[in-house]
Amino acid sequence: MFGRLGAPEIILILVVIILLFGAKKLPDMARSLGKSARILKSEAKAMKEDGGSSAQAPASNEQPPAQRTIQAAPGDVTSSRPVNEPTDTTKR
Repeated sequence: MFGRLGAPEIILILVVIILLFGAKKLPDMARSLGKSARILKSEAKAMKEDGGSSAQAPASNEQPPAQRTIQAAPGDVTSSRPVNEPTDTTKR
């Protein structure tokens, strides 16, 4: 009953969405959704890189981590900000 969505149902859903949000706001919503997806992807990639490099780093040569910069979107320099990494004091 609910598992089959055909072309008429999808078109009806799209028309309702356009009527609810308005045609002017849809491009802005899609743009912000794309930015959010890029941020999520870049943060997930950074977390994977940080996890892999910290597991392989030797414990005897501990150096303070370099300061990272988080960007809102790739190539977006205006909204980038430096971030101080928290120090882990539980390893002692």
